Amino acid sequence: MSRLLTFSHDLGQLTQNQERFSQDQERFNERFSNYQQATQWVVQLAFTLIASATLTLIITVVLKR
Repeated sequence: MSRLLTFSHDLGQLTQNQERFSQDQERFNERFSNYQQATQWVVQLAFTLIASATLTLIITVVLKR
């Protein structure tokens, strides 16, 4: 009988651990998604700034002629 109680207790702990792991994984996925989106925005911003600087340089050179 005590083995059954121990098994039941261990099963309860495993269930709690699995639930905690699922919650942690969900939070990690959320953070990763936010990080990925922020990285994409930074890359887009960098390309936009490079394109703007290039156009400004080209326009300046053409207008000075």
